[in-house]
Amino acid sequence: MKNQGKRLGLAIIGGGRVGLFRGEVAARHPMVEWIGLAEKNPNRAGEVGARIGADFVTQNHVELVERSEVNCAIIATDEHLHVDPIMACIERGIPMLIEKPLATRLDESARVLEAIRKAKLDAVVGYTQRFRRRWLAVKEKCRSGALGDVTLVTSRAFMNRLVAIDNYKRTDDPSTISPMVISGTHALDICMWCLEPKIPVEVYARSIDKVLGPLYKGIDATAGMIMFEDGTLYHLNISWALPISWPAAVYSLEVGIVGTTGVLTIDDTHRDVVLAVSNPQSEGYNPDASRLVDFMGSYPPGDMALGALRGPMAQETESWLNRVSLGLPTAAATVEEAHRNLMLTKALDLSARRKAPVALPLDPDEVKAAA
Repeated sequence: MKNQGKRLGLAIIGGGRVGLFRGEVAARHPMVEWIGLAEKNPNRAGEVGARIGADFVTQNHVELVERSEVNCAIIATDEHLHVDPIMACIERGIPMLIEKPLATRLDESARVLEAIRKAKLDAVVGYTQRFRRRWLAVKEKCRSGALGDVTLVTSRAFMNRLVAIDNYKRTDDPSTISPMVISGTHALDICMWCLEPKIPVEVYARSIDKVLGPLYKGIDATAGMIMFEDGTLYHLNISWALPISWPAAVYSLEVGIVGTTGVLTIDDTHRDVVLAVSNPQSEGYNPDASRLVDFMGSYPPGDMALGALRGPMAQETESWLNRVSLGLPTAAATVEEAHRNLMLTKALDLSARRKAPVALPLDPDEVKAAA
């Protein structure tokens, strides 16, 4: 007789865009019997709770995870507010899907990682781009050895400044926010996934802050290099300070992977489907009504179609719910990979500040001392 699976009581902590998207997907999943939502803003909590059919709504995440119905949780708060709800779920032994990153401070990320390991808890991190078909195909070619030994990787990520402004406005500590930590980590995760099991040993980087620096004490762009134990090189750069008129709703990415017997080039700029309109659109990621041209598909979670989110975030959420209820494997990032990604982005930022190479692995105390 086939495994009938575990019925799920899902806690969603954070009712922003991602909490709403994942909640709507979960509400349609056959194994989800109960949904609870914790959202600090009461108006937003009421709106999102109604849209996802929540059985329980509160402003207090502790009150939610202590409910007897809860046996899994999605952590979808702002990036700098992940730690407290994660630790509350660890105390109750609740499996989690955690939005990246584990934390915005490396010492807190290390603490969370150690607590999850000690509790032997099933927790994965939402690096959503892993669930897009093109990156799964790229990973398979790297995994199967089609390229031989990978020797060089390059990635270039362009974003308009709306996401940067949104992040800097929501934090009380801009030093923990950077294009690498918040957004460059997506490209880095994909490339490091393809580079498994190579070990990074050193980084070198430079940053610029002419746009976001004067306004938010922020960083516009960072370019860097990651060197590996076997001599492999990964060159990466990201700018999230492009003009608001830049058509990519969030991400426009190009990647090249060179090996001893093959090469892969990936155009993920989304210039294949371009929307131009006379009036602002209500669906999708469109926080600025002046933007009337869009590279469709460039919003990482996916696109709204026929009243539902379609794309990698829906697939990722369904995959995780299947993992928790049926024990099926997923392509999700582990907590170890998420902590490594944060360590690498912090090391790149530190190298840019010092204008000098930084050895890996990076000690959290070294980041605190530099700050």
